Amino acid sequence: MRDLWKEIERILPEVQKPTRYIDREWNSIRKDHRDAQLKIALIYPDVYEVGMPNLGLQILYDILNSQDDVLAERAYAPWVDMEEKLRQRRIPLFSLESHLPLASFDVLGFSLQHEMTYTNVLNVLDLAGISLHAAERDERNPLVIGGGPCAYNPKPLAPFFDFFVIGEGEEVVLELVEGVKSWQRMGNKRRKEELLRALTKIPGVYVPSFYRVEYNSSGRIGKVEPISEDIPQVVSKRFVSDLDRARIPMRPIVPYMEVIHDRCSLEIMRGCTRGCRFCQAGMIYRPARERSAEYLRGVGEELLRETGYEDISLASLSTSDYGRIEWLVEELMRGCAEKGVSISLPSLRVDTFSVSLAEHIQTCPPVPGVGLRTSASSVEPRGHSAELSRSPQSSRRRGVKKTGLTFAPEAGTQQLRDVMLISLC
Repeated sequence: MRDLWKEIERILPEVQKPTRYIDREWNSIRKDHRDAQLKIALIYPDVYEVGMPNLGLQILYDILNSQDDVLAERAYAPWVDMEEKLRQRRIPLFSLESHLPLASFDVLGFSLQHEMTYTNVLNVLDLAGISLHAAERDERNPLVIGGGPCAYNPKPLAPFFDFFVIGEGEEVVLELVEGVKSWQRMGNKRRKEELLRALTKIPGVYVPSFYRVEYNSSGRIGKVEPISEDIPQVVSKRFVSDLDRARIPMRPIVPYMEVIHDRCSLEIMRGCTRGCRFCQAGMIYRPARERSAEYLRGVGEELLRETGYEDISLASLSTSDYGRIEWLVEELMRGCAEKGVSISLPSLRVDTFSVSLAEHIQTCPPVPGVGLRTSASSVEPRGHSAELSRSPQSSRRRGVKKTGLTFAPEAGTQQLRDVMLISLC
């Protein structure tokens, strides 16, 4: 295998943010490739600082590396300056932990979070020296699989992927691992088609090459049907029914550089009870499931110990819809305030953010002089933060950075969202 590190190291002074391409972050995992039967590269098709905080990828990274004979490493799309250097020097795209070419892995798993990264997926394959079309790749090439929200509509990327996972990856990933390892043990007799046919028996796996697609006169899909009777007619999504048994990475990777969502993330629930028809996430992550508040309190404290972050975010589609949000915030605030740690409440609905919850956030900390204040004049759409910050005096005394709330004015049109923002401000 071609170790690319020396070649990469020579070009790092010539690119922006070279930290994107080095390894050994706190809590990252390095394994010997010679000891692993199955080698998987988990790829987020965007730059490091965007993909690094992705919770789904961190969960899969943790699950896969917990298996003794499985190795999982990460890869991200390079920025344009690094891409230019790689192409000039004919250096293939590499994994972060070992700096080995992506083509040397058995499986490339792409996280498909939004449609704007589709061209990045193809660019990553091209930079890795791997044929774009699945039909051009045989058993000597890595398997290319996709998962995440965009896998629910896999047709646009179907020609380029060997198969997709529909649903929540942690529920199915070890079944896939066992299927691929069994296929590997066949040695010279193994054929890619045999593996793909066997994987169709796993619920949640969609293999595009085993389905015929017919289009109607308008160019839309009219019918999709399997090519043979042993292929499932319908592919059902996989989901974790009990979130308390779903794995939480207790030692998430801490980057050297600043990334988006640069904080400790604690997922408190999945799904949403609202059922808004315009909300993709509300549809694909249903049913709504909550983790127990007592369990979350202990996990939150451990995550902060293992990462050293000064901010913990209670993550979900709608944090204020969590059944025991006030109790959980109160308990976490009690421990966090003593350590100078902030709590962020992202994705809040205005109609469920109560005065009572605001009072809990303000008055819970038993430490004199440490409190939080709301800024009612800064309410912005999803993705922006309406700040809920510590008083300047207490922030300076304890070195606690500001935290924030993110309100999500939910409506089907931009005009309605603007009206809601005006009325709130």
